[in-house]
Amino acid sequence: MQQLTRSAMSLMREFDDNLLLQVMFGPQNIHLSRIERQLDVRIDVRGNAVTVSGQIGLVEVAGSVLDALYDRLRRGQPVEISDVDAAVRMSRHGMALLDETLVIRTSKRHVVPRAPAQVEYLQAMKDNELVFGLGPAGTGKTYLAVAMAVSMMLIGKVDKLILSRPTVEAGERLGFLPGDLREKIDPYFRPLYDALYDMLPGEQVIKRLGIGTIEVAPLAFMRGRTLSNAFVILDEAQNTTPMQMKMFLTRLGENARMVVTGDLSQVDLLIGMPSGLHEAVRILGGVDGVAFVCFTDRDVVRHELVSRIVRAYQDDETRNG
Repeated sequence: MQQLTRSAMSLMREFDDNLLLQVMFGPQNIHLSRIERQLDVRIDVRGNAVTVSGQIGLVEVAGSVLDALYDRLRRGQPVEISDVDAAVRMSRHGMALLDETLVIRTSKRHVVPRAPAQVEYLQAMKDNELVFGLGPAGTGKTYLAVAMAVSMMLIGKVDKLILSRPTVEAGERLGFLPGDLREKIDPYFRPLYDALYDMLPGEQVIKRLGIGTIEVAPLAFMRGRTLSNAFVILDEAQNTTPMQMKMFLTRLGENARMVVTGDLSQVDLLIGMPSGLHEAVRILGGVDGVAFVCFTDRDVVRHELVSRIVRAYQDDETRNG
C-alpha cells in the first residue's frame, strides 16, 4: 500500500515470517534505526506490517532495502549492520543487494558486491584481461580482486595466483628493517595475506604457498618473467614508477589475467617522481582488453565514518588545488 502527496509518501510492506522479521530489525531495532538515519525516513512497525514515511524517492529506496534484507534472510544468510549499509548503497542506485551472476564462490565464503562500483569491478574482471581498480581505501579493490583470483584458481581457470606490490613506501627502505627478506617484506603484504585467509582455510594457504600455486612477491621479482596461466594482482600500484609499471604490465602471458589496484591520492614516491599508475591511466585509456573502474567515497564499505573522512580529504584537495 502506498499513499502519495506532492512531496511525501508512506509505503507499507507486509512480511510473512515474524521470526525473520525480528532478525531483520536487529537487536532493539538497530537496523531500522540505521535505515532511518541514512535515508531520513520514519519506520513504524505493527505486527508483520512495516510502514515507511518520508520523501517519495527515499521511501521507495527504504522499501527496496527492506525487501533486499528480508530476501537475504529467506535464503538463510545473516543480516548485520554491514549488510544494511550495503543494501542502502545498492538500493540508492536501483541495484539488488545480490546478483547471482556476480557471486564469487571460494572455499570459506561467498563474496557479493556491496556498492555500485563493486558491481562494475566484478563484471570488468570477468570480461577483461587487464583491469585497473582506482580509488580510495575501504572500497574493496584488493579484497575483491583476491576473491576473484581464488575463485578462478579453484575452478581451474588459472593454475596460479600471484600477488605483488611495491615494497618501499613512505620513505622506508627494506635494508633498514630487521630480519631476512621474508620477514622484511611480510608486513607490506599483510592485507593480501588477510584476504587469502578469508577465502581459503589456513592449511590450504600454507600448502599452496609452499608448492608455489600461490606466490606473494615484491614487484622487483617480476622482472624477466612471463606470467602465463595465472591471475596476477598488483596492489598499491600508485607507488610504482613508470618503468616499473611498464615492466609489470608486459609480463602478461597466455591465459593470464591482471588486476592493478591503487589510489592516486596516496602516492608515497619521492616528490617530483611520477607515478606509474598515473602514466598507465593516461596511456592505456581506450586500449582494447583494458578496463578502468573508478571508486569514490560512496563506494567505501568500511565504517561509515571512513566515507566521510575520504570525502573531507577530497574536498580539501579540491579547495587547495
